[in-house]
Amino acid sequence: MAGSAPLIAFVIVIVVVVLLGAVIALSSRLKKVGPNQVLVISGRGERTIDPQTGQKQKRQYRIVTGGSAFIWPVFERVDLLSLELITIEVRTEEVYTVKGTPVTVDGVAQMKIGSDDVSIATAAERFLSKSQQEIHDVAHETLAGHLRAMLGMLTVEEIYRERDKFAQQVQETSGPDMANMGLVIDSFVIKNIQDDQGYLDALGRPRTAEVKRDATIGEAEAARDATVRSAV
Repeated sequence: MAGSAPLIAFVIVIVVVVLLGAVIALSSRLKKVGPNQVLVISGRGERTIDPQTGQKQKRQYRIVTGGSAFIWPVFERVDLLSLELITIEVRTEEVYTVKGTPVTVDGVAQMKIGSDDVSIATAAERFLSKSQQEIHDVAHETLAGHLRAMLGMLTVEEIYRERDKFAQQVQETSGPDMANMGLVIDSFVIKNIQDDQGYLDALGRPRTAEVKRDATIGEAEAARDATVRSAV
C-alpha cells in the first residue's frame, strides 16, 4: 500500500495537468466580441428564418454580436467584421450639369455596415475576406457614381442654392445600392462646389450687390438718425 501512494499521487498530478490543459485549450477557443464588432463563424452553420418568406433555411455561418462565442476547433473558423463608421471623401472632377456647365463637387459621407441581421449577413457574404480599405473603396465608387449621375440631372442653380437638398437626394438614391452590400449611410454633406467658368461667381454677384446696397442704406439711415438726435 505504501508503495502505491506515489503512483496514486502521480496519477492525480497527470489528471490535474490534463484537465488544466483542457480548460486552457477550451478557453482559448472562447472568442469575445466588442460592441462595434461582429463575429462571423463559418463551418457548422446554423438554421435561421428568412425575413422575407418566413421559411427556415440553413446558413453556412453564424453571426454573433456582443458577448462571446465558443469556436469548435477543426470544425469552425472565425472572422471579424467591424461596425465602425467609415469616412468617405468624394470628389467629382468637372461633371457636366443638365445644362452643360462643368462643376467640381466635394462631399463627405459617413457610413458603416448595418447593425441588423440582414445587413450583417449581406456584408459578410461580400466583404468577409476584404479589409476596411477595400470596403471603403467599393463604397466610394458607388457613392461617386450616384453623385455624378445626380449632377447630370440638375442645374448649377439647384446644386448651388439647395445643396442640402441635393446631398439628401444623393444619399437617398445611393441608399439601395449600399443596402445591397449591407452598408448604410449615416450622413452625406456637400463640402464645396466650384467651376472654372465663373458661373458660380456670377450667381453670387447679385446677392453680394444686394448685401452691399443694404449695408450702404443702413449706414445712411444710421447717420441721418444720429444727425436728427444731435439737432434735438
